[in-house]
Amino acid sequence: MSINTIANLPQGEGRKVFLRLDLNVPLDEGQIREDYKIRMSRHSIQQLLDRGFKLILATHLGEPIINGQLIPGALEKLSVKSIAVYLSALLSEPIEFIPGQDFTTIKRQLEKSSSRLFMLENLRFWPGELTNDPHLAQELASLADFYVNDAFAVSHRQQASVAAIKDFLPSFAGYLLEQEVVNLSRALNPSEPLIVIIGGSKISTKVNFLRNLGAKAHKILLGGALANNFFAAQGYNIGQSLVDKDSISLSGELINELGDKLILPLDVIVKSQDRPVVRQVNQVEDDDTILDIGPATIQEFSRVIKLAKTLVWNGPMGKFEEDHYQHGTLFIGREIAWHSRGRAFGIVGGGETVAALAMTKMANYVDWISTGGGAMLAFLGGEPMPGLDKIVY
Repeated sequence: MSINTIANLPQGEGRKVFLRLDLNVPLDEGQIREDYKIRMSRHSIQQLLDRGFKLILATHLGEPIINGQLIPGALEKLSVKSIAVYLSALLSEPIEFIPGQDFTTIKRQLEKSSSRLFMLENLRFWPGELTNDPHLAQELASLADFYVNDAFAVSHRQQASVAAIKDFLPSFAGYLLEQEVVNLSRALNPSEPLIVIIGGSKISTKVNFLRNLGAKAHKILLGGALANNFFAAQGYNIGQSLVDKDSISLSGELINELGDKLILPLDVIVKSQDRPVVRQVNQVEDDDTILDIGPATIQEFSRVIKLAKTLVWNGPMGKFEEDHYQHGTLFIGREIAWHSRGRAFGIVGGGETVAALAMTKMANYVDWISTGGGAMLAFLGGEPMPGLDKIVY
């Protein structure tokens, strides 16, 4: 595998780089709640500045357009101006924010300013971004001399600033994108045994991941609402628990395909009459809601994790946002963190998973925390990655 990294760029000497970042961070009334992606963007920015480039930073934030229509209040609530201010403070370097979507105005501001750092408005305000419109891509490319993708988290998307833009500019991988590809590839060519821990809810986004890594894995530990589909496929009562009814038959197929590699929960914590109760998986009652893995499952999962030389975790084991149902997720997070850094190579990804890992106060023990959730699943599932085309060979 070869990666055309920013190390291959010539010296900048005032030339401009369109730097696609993923600074799509959670906001609470305009305040940034978690800044991991922003912090991880600094390395590429500083490297490029040190080499004399002017940088045009570009990111999306949220989903301002739904069904082709701009949602009310999006222009204010989802402006990336606050992201520019926050990143500027982290870098101790002024960032000149460029509002609007008029390319004539944008080019005029770029030409007149002596700044080294600029940030465009939310890319998803532009019609054509989500449809990978080549005209928009060409307009964006006209702002710069080179394109650098450092937005791994959206590199599984066919979008103008991620895919089509590479048809119009020499294209390179930023430091973060490079590190994502290098580190995640360690799961595709793992030190054995490879242990995969998978949770969350949507099985449709994880089928290729399960099949592709399943071929390499020693064991796959499955929890969260995802497990409910597999319980239902086996004929177990899941009460009022979250389930994707359309995926039950698919879950049955995966049980047959993965065989004894797949380890499902032995017991669960259910919400019964507004209190947590431990149930065996074949004893869930009609009014129960499964919200966590149980103590016997934690013990078994812990035993298997200790066998690993490579660990991959995506998806919580339950509704970890609630105190009564966070024990399984946090215990597994601690086990993965404790067993990483030498004992095994540990990889964790997915927004909720990373948030849960942060709650353990042990995130620094994990070898690689991916900035991508869906992108991580797609990459490890062997799916197309449009953002990597012409950059990773």
